[in-house]
Amino acid sequence: MSAIEKNILTGRNLDTELIFSASRSSGPGGQHVNKVSTKVELRFDVLSSKLLTPEEKGLIMSKLAGKITKEDVLVLHSQTERSQYDNKIKVTEKFYRLILKALTPEKKRKPTRPTNASKQKRIETKRMLADKKNRRKVKFDE
Repeated sequence: MSAIEKNILTGRNLDTELIFSASRSSGPGGQHVNKVSTKVELRFDVLSSKLLTPEEKGLIMSKLAGKITKEDVLVLHSQTERSQYDNKIKVTEKFYRLILKALTPEKKRKPTRPTNASKQKRIETKRMLADKKNRRKVKFDE
């Protein structure tokens, strides 16, 4: 994702408020993973951001509550790639996608009524099931 796309998505460049740190990735990988810090962690302090409005901060805090720590810091990480640079790009893209999704207003659902055809189909299905169950019953001669 380019800087131009980031600005279009959020209307501002939040890169100046992102804090990155690197550490060793977990999992298999042999010698390479044991000696190279390729895992990248992104931290974004939501409440102290100067580029977000209070309404936007509230939306982010509520919609991304599972990814926000007690100190109101959004924490994301990436360790899928073999290079720190690629993981940094991936985690930054992930951050902007999450922010965009959190700030996009949800569409209101328009209530709709079932069509006549769907009503008829439902009633026909109910009748067929009732007939099937009636055929299973054992009839005793009186």
